[in-house]
Amino acid sequence: MASTSLAPSALVSRFFPSPREFQDSGNYKSFSRRTRVSSRLRFRVHCESTVQEKELRRCSRSSVSGDGAAATALRSNEWKAVPDIWRSSADKYGDRVAVIDPYHDPPSTFTYRQLEQEILDFVEGLRAIGVKADEKIALFADNSCRWLVADQGIMATGAVNVVRGSRSSVEELLQIYCHSESVGLVVDNPEFFNRIADTFSYKASLRFVILLWGDKSSLVTSSRQTPVYSYKEIKNLGQERRAKFAGSSVAGKYEYEFINPDDIATIMYTSGTTGNPKGVMLTHHNLLHQIRNLSEFVPAKAGERFLSMLPSWHAYERACEYFIFTCGVEQKYTSIRFLKDDLKRYQPHYLISVPLVYETLYSGIQKQISTSSPVRKFLALTLIRVSLAYTEMRRVYEGLCLTKNQKPPVYIVSMVDWLWARVVAFVLWPLHMLAEKLVHKKIRSSIGITKAGVSGGGSLPMHIDKFFEAIGVNVQNGYGLTETSPVVSARRLNCNILGSVGHPIKDTEFKIVDQETGAVLPPGSKGIVKVRGPPVMRGYYKNPVATKQVIDEDGWFNTGDMGWIAPHHSTGRSRSCGGVIVLEGRAKDTIVLSTGENVEPLEIEEAAMRSSLIQQIVVIGQDQRRLGAIIIPNKEAAEGVAKNKISPVDPEVNELSKETLTTMVYEELRKWTSECSFQVGPVLIVEEPFTIDNGFMTPTMKIRRDKVVDQYKDEIDGLYK
Repeated sequence: MASTSLAPSALVSRFFPSPREFQDSGNYKSFSRRTRVSSRLRFRVHCESTVQEKELRRCSRSSVSGDGAAATALRSNEWKAVPDIWRSSADKYGDRVAVIDPYHDPPSTFTYRQLEQEILDFVEGLRAIGVKADEKIALFADNSCRWLVADQGIMATGAVNVVRGSRSSVEELLQIYCHSESVGLVVDNPEFFNRIADTFSYKASLRFVILLWGDKSSLVTSSRQTPVYSYKEIKNLGQERRAKFAGSSVAGKYEYEFINPDDIATIMYTSGTTGNPKGVMLTHHNLLHQIRNLSEFVPAKAGERFLSMLPSWHAYERACEYFIFTCGVEQKYTSIRFLKDDLKRYQPHYLISVPLVYETLYSGIQKQISTSSPVRKFLALTLIRVSLAYTEMRRVYEGLCLTKNQKPPVYIVSMVDWLWARVVAFVLWPLHMLAEKLVHKKIRSSIGITKAGVSGGGSLPMHIDKFFEAIGVNVQNGYGLTETSPVVSARRLNCNILGSVGHPIKDTEFKIVDQETGAVLPPGSKGIVKVRGPPVMRGYYKNPVATKQVIDEDGWFNTGDMGWIAPHHSTGRSRSCGGVIVLEGRAKDTIVLSTGENVEPLEIEEAAMRSSLIQQIVVIGQDQRRLGAIIIPNKEAAEGVAKNKISPVDPEVNELSKETLTTMVYEELRKWTSECSFQVGPVLIVEEPFTIDNGFMTPTMKIRRDKVVDQYKDEIDGLYK
């Protein structure tokens, strides 16, 4: 029987390799085996195998604390994924306040340590409902502390979040959800979900829905039952799951794989009006480059206060938030409704916003001055003019004046220029100090920004830029696109050159090329701005054709913007400007308003051209609050309409005044574009048609927008005054 008992053992081992062999082969499984030998001479072998696969979990290194051990804080050069920053910040800033969210119900305040735990709970809650690495999760919500927790929670699971705001149309949100192949939906509140519920229930594949705010009892019922979780439920699931991890038997069920820096972190869809938005794929490496290098522009320190009012799903706000949380700052969430009061009450060191906010602050100050007594008004305006003149001279002798001239001035000329600026500034300085004491100090107190305002998402108007410089408020203008993560350049506090968007961010290259030939242009020459470096996106999701159109084989991204690089001068009023980037509009048709909204003018132009009174039209409005238009009217048609309207019985009435013609054209424009996404404001009527001969049209009969705008620059400036 001894020899008989060995046979089954040999048989079993032939079919079942040892656990060690399975591990060595890359199959991570644990095995249990039982053999039963019959007491008869003819034996029967009964083999059972219980196979339990280890679950592979992709995660950030800072979130691997499931086995009960605390994750190790990492140095910034060791971060491989965006969520890695939280262990470092919690370890370094612990009980400092990280976020204040006073306007949601309930109001929330988290320290850095509490915020890290909140994110870890959300991570495990997502895993508890089945979220896997590489899956797409749609996050459609506006800025709040819970948006941040959800965003980082999704990233830390190795999944990809697809972000958008709650104000987008249902059709656009559905298109983004379906195109991104999202499997679940995280939404702001019940009111928002009720707005999209019917469409999404029948046209989208929803595995689950998570409410960040509000109660599930406020949801509308649907015939299609999709599991809905509240924020608190996800958090509780995560806490229970993390508590179980304290036991080694549970922790042993998992194999961990760290998120790779080149993994996709998020898909952000660009704005689109006439076409569908494109999904920009940003990697952890893209975003970590922003986090590590924005400090050269915004030297934030622990304990300083930031005011957040832009949508967190916007690339600009998002990258800035990630960065400031590595500095130990305190961020308070606000909105346009509460901005004015919060600026006074909270007195932030920094405000990150779009040009429109600074324009609004400027308008409010001007209104306050204009409504004061005649004496106060005269004194304030006079002193502000003195300060504007003083800062103008100061820029001259400090070498902070932009120029396109590649040849530096003669040394003796530059010395005379410097000396004259010094003398004038010296004369104006006492009055500037008087203005500082009587006017500027009070204005700064009402604005509330104590260190700097950071402007992005559009170009800052020069008169706004100069005004804030004159009253002593630092405004730093930056540049970037969603496709570049987004910041590629910005002005520094110690080199804040008005009219520019500053120097490139670290490891990022700029070049200016000719719009038609693609040849690289020298400094001071205007052309297409191209960018290359770590911030440039992976590409457009499921759209390789569009990706190849904007990123060439050498990695240069075509921004579609027109601009130039300031020449390097060793002397003169531009000696400190070398290498800064200056933008002068967009080569592609998209118009970016000062609100940060993107407008495709073709939709409006096509609608307007349906009018018999409009012969040609170019929609304008780059960096303005609202759209305008340059219109070539059809005079014959206009005169025909005028005869019938003004004097149908008097054939001598055939001359139209410009005012009458403008009114008629404007009424037609409003009539035919009433259903467009954006409406046109001021209109400029011009007589000379756009033709190939005068250079305003290409050989293929397309209007050269940049040439038209350049030709009528002064008239356009007059429209918006």
